[in-house]
Amino acid sequence: MIEIILDSLILGAISGMLAGLFGIGGGLIIVPMLAMLFSAHGFDPELVMIMAVATSLATIVFTSLSSIWAHHRLGSVRWSKVYRLGPGIMIGAAIGAVIADYVAAGALRLIFIVYLLVVAVQLLFQVNPKPGRMNPSKNLERFVAVLIGLLSSILGIGGGSLIVPFLIYYQTPMRNAVAISSACGLPIAVAGATSYAFLGRHVPHLPEWSLGYIHIPSFIGIALTSIITAPVGARLANSLPSAQLKRYFSLLLLLMAAKLMWF
Repeated sequence: MIEIILDSLILGAISGMLAGLFGIGGGLIIVPMLAMLFSAHGFDPELVMIMAVATSLATIVFTSLSSIWAHHRLGSVRWSKVYRLGPGIMIGAAIGAVIADYVAAGALRLIFIVYLLVVAVQLLFQVNPKPGRMNPSKNLERFVAVLIGLLSSILGIGGGSLIVPFLIYYQTPMRNAVAISSACGLPIAVAGATSYAFLGRHVPHLPEWSLGYIHIPSFIGIALTSIITAPVGARLANSLPSAQLKRYFSLLLLLMAAKLMWF
């Protein structure tokens, strides 16, 4: 138990630093590394991916609160947009957890590998969203909110890589898009983590100290250190060549995808 807590503290420090440095949600790092960590500690192979996703979402609850406060103090959060997207995102996140609970472990791992590859290619070739129309219809906005919540919950991410391009397409300034995305990460994390905790409550072969599919020691370890190192990474991002760093980061994601294929 002590060993996995120490590993989680280290993982939290690394994921927080990288999230702050590259502006990428911590789930992108936490999920594959937790999956490898759980596998190394002998967790049931059928539970490794779904527990990694659920535990990642639980950590995002705390990291998103810190991020929301920072963006709110800067006046960047358009709360009217958050309130419109929030209900659909929470519904989608709950649905996503239910879907993930029925998906085979191998299929869930494959879904995350594809996501890693897509993000890696975007970073490698500096693919940036371009502004398009002015305002989406209310029905489209509701549909996209549910879809973002669903995909984020299945992948164990805060949804930034999905929300920001959507907002920018409808001509939301980048500063506001990132802030709105940070605020929307909280309902994704709360609805997703709560659903995973409920759905996994009677699942056999869960390791000790699990709340449903959430592994509590790993959750605490990651949350503690990622909150500390994320601001450090954000400060470093202002002094380092971000374009070049993102290309290096994309190579790291490609290596993680390759590792997930064979772990």
